Amino acid sequence: MAGETPATGRFTVALSGGSTPKRLYQILTEKPHRDTVTWSKVQFFWGDERAVPPEHADANYLSLKDALLPRVSIPKENVHRIPAERPDRDAAARDYQAEIARVFGVDPNGEPPVFDLVFLGMGPDGHTASLFPGNPALRETKRWVVPVANAPKPPPDRLTLTRPILNKAHEVLFLVTGADKAERVLEVLSGPPDPTRLPSQLIRPTTGQLVWYVDRAAAGRLTAGIDGAEGKL
Repeated sequence: MAGETPATGRFTVALSGGSTPKRLYQILTEKPHRDTVTWSKVQFFWGDERAVPPEHADANYLSLKDALLPRVSIPKENVHRIPAERPDRDAAARDYQAEIARVFGVDPNGEPPVFDLVFLGMGPDGHTASLFPGNPALRETKRWVVPVANAPKPPPDRLTLTRPILNKAHEVLFLVTGADKAERVLEVLSGPPDPTRLPSQLIRPTTGQLVWYVDRAAAGRLTAGIDGAEGKL
């Protein structure tokens, strides 16, 4: 598979939630894209998950389950869903961190591993994953996975990957669409640093590549180059 980690022969990806990536998942199951991926070598994780059962309409997992998993040959053990519906979300966060560590073969209490690809979206408020403006999760510097309470959009309880592990990735790819996000795209990419208000500004891979794919509506306020990221329209 193009881009797979040479040492392991696998490709590790953390997926975005929300509505934007659904069409992308469908496209990946269509020719010619479907046949360019060695699906058995892909390890799927998620950047965040809502505190709902996996079959719930709000579950980030459900988009992939419905759009992609039935149409390609992916071993069940390669799909690592976040168990955010568990009542003890702090324990669920620790267990998901341990699951990530197990797959990567690293110490769950050590430095975060390196995903080949982290796929993110951005909300109209500038949040990404479940890192919302002003939320304590923005200040996390050690844990790779944390619970989030009182999110400003329902459902309010979630689990999310944190800045330390997101920024270790080989590549972080934002996919942003819609005119309702144009002002935030401008602020995040061209404005002064204000990550407490604009959490997407926290995503700056330490050694990897940052790529933004935005449609023309979301890019409507951009008039200059993008500092520190490759941009695509």
